[in-house]
Amino acid sequence: MSSPNDSIYVPRRAPVHEDLVLRGLRHRIVRWGPPCESPIVLLHGFLDVADTWQFLVDELPGDWSFVGLDWRGFGGSEWQPGGYWFTDYLADLEALLDQVVTGPARLLAHSMGGNIAALYGGIRPGRIAWTINLEGVGLPQTSPEEAPGRYARWLDELAQRPRQTVYASEHDLAKYLISRNPRLTRARAAFLARAWTRRVGERHHLAADPQHRIVNPVLYRRDEAEACWRRGIAPMLLMLGEQSEYRTRMGSWGTAGYLEAVFPHLTLVTLADVGHMMHHEAPAAVARHIERFVGQQDARNP
Repeated sequence: MSSPNDSIYVPRRAPVHEDLVLRGLRHRIVRWGPPCESPIVLLHGFLDVADTWQFLVDELPGDWSFVGLDWRGFGGSEWQPGGYWFTDYLADLEALLDQVVTGPARLLAHSMGGNIAALYGGIRPGRIAWTINLEGVGLPQTSPEEAPGRYARWLDELAQRPRQTVYASEHDLAKYLISRNPRLTRARAAFLARAWTRRVGERHHLAADPQHRIVNPVLYRRDEAEACWRRGIAPMLLMLGEQSEYRTRMGSWGTAGYLEAVFPHLTLVTLADVGHMMHHEAPAAVARHIERFVGQQDARNP
């Protein structure tokens, strides 16, 4: 693997890309490791792609098997012509598990992917063996009074049609990522810039449908999410970044007491000196906690 001063990240484990059709849309998946009837399923966050799990996969045991999904409209997966609804991701996850997993599924998910995994664990409690959740614990509560303004904003953004995000080069994006997150190494930033873009002529387009930037007209109902979370029966390792801006926005909803109340089988870990993108910043530290948690689950369910 590259050192922090190198500009090229060299993967330890080669990814294998393939396509699956899930609910009528072509989705790209990425596999690492030997064939397995129950690979660990990797679920990326907003504007991310499955390829960037590479750093963490490289730090985990070589005999583990993984399958990562590009959510619809991200990375190499097909775009949805009519826009995006969050509930579609729950159905996409179920369709993926039907195709790639035998028995209860093991989920490793970040941010938006963690929110999907956490909800699904309560909606289909018997379907999950365990979940490792990297800061996917919902959004702040909204109030009904926000609805008129939200609907108006949604209509305005539909009419304006968001533009594709374009960069002059991968190098420019990598420099921007480091300016936003100094905890990234140059090598990892360059890898992310390559994974997150597609070359179109002389420019590099973000590999995500611009429609993802249109605000959701449906207000986030945290009490409904909590009702799903409380029904989960599978063990969950929830990892928080001490320096995470996401955790700061959560306020009281990010405290240990609250999280232990809404997730009934929770192991909670806070990592020092990392932010929200912990699996990009400090994959070795994240991997140590994952190995410990998985070892405990394997000991209980040999």
